[in-house]
Amino acid sequence: MGRGVAQAILIADGDEQRGARMSGLCAQRGFSTRIVTNGALALEVALAQSPDLIVAPFDLDLIPGAQLAEILRANPRTRGVRFVLLGDRPAGFPPNAFDADVVPTPIDEDELVRRIERLGRRTSRIDEIETGPAEGNPLSGQLEQVPLPDLLQLFHVNRRTGTVEVVQRERKGREQRGTIYLRDGNVIQALAGAVEGEKALFRLLGWKDGSFAFTPDRAPVEARIEIPTRALLMEGLRQLDEWEGLRGSLPALDARVALRVTSSALPNMVHPLTQEVLLLLEIYTRVQDVVDSCSYPDYQVLRTLQTLVDRELVEVEREPEEPPPSEVGLFAPAHARRLREWLAGGRSGEPVAGDAKVLLVAWDPVATLDFLARLREMPGVELADGIAEGRLAAHDLLDVARVAVDGEVGLRLVHLPTRPADAPLWSVASHGSLAVIFLMSGPVAEARRETRAVEEVLRQLPRMRIFHALFLHKEDRPLPEELRENLSLIDESSLFLLPLEPAGDFLSLMQRMLTRVLP
Repeated sequence: MGRGVAQAILIADGDEQRGARMSGLCAQRGFSTRIVTNGALALEVALAQSPDLIVAPFDLDLIPGAQLAEILRANPRTRGVRFVLLGDRPAGFPPNAFDADVVPTPIDEDELVRRIERLGRRTSRIDEIETGPAEGNPLSGQLEQVPLPDLLQLFHVNRRTGTVEVVQRERKGREQRGTIYLRDGNVIQALAGAVEGEKALFRLLGWKDGSFAFTPDRAPVEARIEIPTRALLMEGLRQLDEWEGLRGSLPALDARVALRVTSSALPNMVHPLTQEVLLLLEIYTRVQDVVDSCSYPDYQVLRTLQTLVDRELVEVEREPEEPPPSEVGLFAPAHARRLREWLAGGRSGEPVAGDAKVLLVAWDPVATLDFLARLREMPGVELADGIAEGRLAAHDLLDVARVAVDGEVGLRLVHLPTRPADAPLWSVASHGSLAVIFLMSGPVAEARRETRAVEEVLRQLPRMRIFHALFLHKEDRPLPEELRENLSLIDESSLFLLPLEPAGDFLSLMQRMLTRVLP
């Protein structure tokens, strides 16, 4: 039976009176209904007529509701049928299995019909998607109307090839962006900011307030996801379901996190996820940074962090909310106040204005130019003459940019050469600096080797604060082993992983680094 305006609902229920009541309520809302009393009849009707939706209890006679759903979702003709299952979820029934809505006992029939109505509106929207767009034309919609799991399930069934761009709206008007690549209906790659692969897809599946746009194309990317799409969606939905149930007891993403014990006192953890989380805790102090930098899915990382908190190995503390940003847009008034105090050097008197010097060190000038090219996208940033045109040499000692903190104080960024011949300049040029940022591109070990000499000199200077920024291209990802091998070199500093390609969270990552540089 083809899908039309009056959507077809099959009610399979051994309780004939309840089935009749549900049928009447659905008919009042414009649905076409048919009632059967057991699972065998429901299977026969479904295979013959392909209804839009089946309502059935878990304990349906002859063929239980969950088994009926499994059979029909495995059949190419009926795999698009949606289910509302009634009663208490049986032991072993996975959350979000078969994309089914579950209405537990006691069953509120009015709420049940409202669920059916919502699913009907969603199905109508999916029908519009299924019949379009024309080849080569984009298609767009709202995630509130068509959740991303439903959309990907539809594209999987119809073996679509193309790119799904996803935008999630956040508080204060901010947005996050993600991309999913499909080939013959299979998810082959996903990106969410600097995160990619299965981790990115699982994150995107949780976005509910935003929009999507599908563009048919050849999805010209390397396949990084090899798990079958149906299994991938099921696992992603399972994790989301568990996350929702535990959300109040898991660490908040904006909280600060720290080890409560020294590295030598940690037990001998054998699980790779726990090892990677402990490694990242030596580098980062925010839950969000640990989650973003870990290769495992977000939910698993948060559960591991909570386990470490429960074992009193890690402590998590919510940060107080920052005051509203200043008119410049990057920094809060508290940031400007602390910078003024640093510039004043403990002296009292007239209000301080001016800039604090921050050194930029990179063995390749291209890394500095790449950094500055992205930095200039931020409000309050002004590049020095010639920098935007790429006029920077390895031996140059010069101001390259200014970052305004408010209308009177800011950060003056100075390029410091790293050649051995320039060694006499290192300590002299560093005098009075607020901090130094080592800009690293390529393998961590190579970048550190090329700048080791200048870092050894700067570390000897009193109160010198050292930071590292590792630039990532889409194809780059530092391996946990690579970071672990270099922990001894960076255990007294902060490491930031910054994507060079346009990414929805790049500016927030850059802002986070600059606020960390401030006193």
